[in-house]
Amino acid sequence: MQTSTRNELLLKRSLAAVWHPCTQMKQHEWLPLVPVARGAGCWLYDFDGRRYLDAISSWWVNLFGHCNPRIGAALADQLGQLEHVLLAGFSHEPVVAPSERLARATGGALGHCFYASDGASAVEIALKMSYHYWRNRGRPAKTRFVSLAGSYHGETLGALAVSDVRLFKDTYAPLVMASSQVASPDWRLAEKGESARDYAARCAAALEQHLQQHHAETAALIVEPLVQGASGMAMHDAEYLRRARAICNRYEVHFIADEIMTGFGRTGSFFAHQQAAITPDFLLLSKGITGGYLPLSVVMTRGAIYQAFYDDDVTRGFLHSHSYTGNTLACRAALATLDIFDGEQVIEANRARSARITTAAQAIARHPRVAHFRNTGMIWAFDVQTADPLFTRRFFAHALERELLLRPLGNTVYFMPPYVIGDDEIELLAGRTVELLDALPAD
Repeated sequence: MQTSTRNELLLKRSLAAVWHPCTQMKQHEWLPLVPVARGAGCWLYDFDGRRYLDAISSWWVNLFGHCNPRIGAALADQLGQLEHVLLAGFSHEPVVAPSERLARATGGALGHCFYASDGASAVEIALKMSYHYWRNRGRPAKTRFVSLAGSYHGETLGALAVSDVRLFKDTYAPLVMASSQVASPDWRLAEKGESARDYAARCAAALEQHLQQHHAETAALIVEPLVQGASGMAMHDAEYLRRARAICNRYEVHFIADEIMTGFGRTGSFFAHQQAAITPDFLLLSKGITGGYLPLSVVMTRGAIYQAFYDDDVTRGFLHSHSYTGNTLACRAALATLDIFDGEQVIEANRARSARITTAAQAIARHPRVAHFRNTGMIWAFDVQTADPLFTRRFFAHALERELLLRPLGNTVYFMPPYVIGDDEIELLAGRTVELLDALPAD
């Protein structure tokens, strides 16, 4: 890939000064960083105008395209009024308005919003809040947590404790508190002839068996509803959520819905858990909450949980904070994002868009190197049958040569494009992905 002087200079400066996330930096001796000068819609551009279709929404955050004019205008307006103020003892309209809107989106069931900066922080907050709730209620033995096999909830120590991806967790195992994992309802693991729904029911039975034995010491179950992301876009039937909610009720265990990835329309409904007609005790949101503009996350919870902390005793309060909690600019971006949902019938438009992408991707689904082609809402994934140990890196590099930003998870390739992807871009994404599959070396 030829690069201009401006591209090369940026790359050299970045390698010298920036420690990039989720990266073995030595790999950049042979796999160049991608210089980005600007973005527009679904596209990213370098200084020479070379473009890349952002088919993964820049780590799943971008909903309405790069440099979206409505979100940009809202931020410009807010910059002239207030950039930030501490949220301890103060408040402001940009944090109140999205809190009210999000509460309405849950039918008022989750009426209290606690803000943080990112998904892992939201997970930490929910774990602490659940434990502290039980302590305030005179149940201090409820200190453990349960998650699904293959789950991913972030990379801070508390979030790692309820994650089950060895690549991220094993190195830090001595620092991480113990937790329990139960069977994942990932339908790829079903027995031959067993439906996704029946397999989900079987996994829920395994959860119940675990809680029968351990409910007295278990504070909460945490689940990525419908799609487990980082473990390879593992998708499951909503029946698991329905049964898990009932089981948690039966054994007095909190149900935490980690919708950091699946919220805001990604699965075909505004929140993924809505497809199971349930309400969690905690709902975790981030990524798309600001349309991909600024870091923000929120933990939503029930009035009964909030009331357990409402007391004259300061130590019974939830004393978690960070300096930029409820940042005014980030909250204004979130409000602009919610305005787009309310004004443009996004969920309905996405259902039609999802059908067009699924149709365009049929050549991928039928490809001889592809297994388990799957789709939930605006997420597609398929497993590539290859023995190449460097598949992930090579596929990423070859995709860039074809103007595609695709970042496989192991042997799983996925699409999670911004909601503004157009028909021509859909055809380009599908067609060039087939070209990449056709070009794979024989094992």
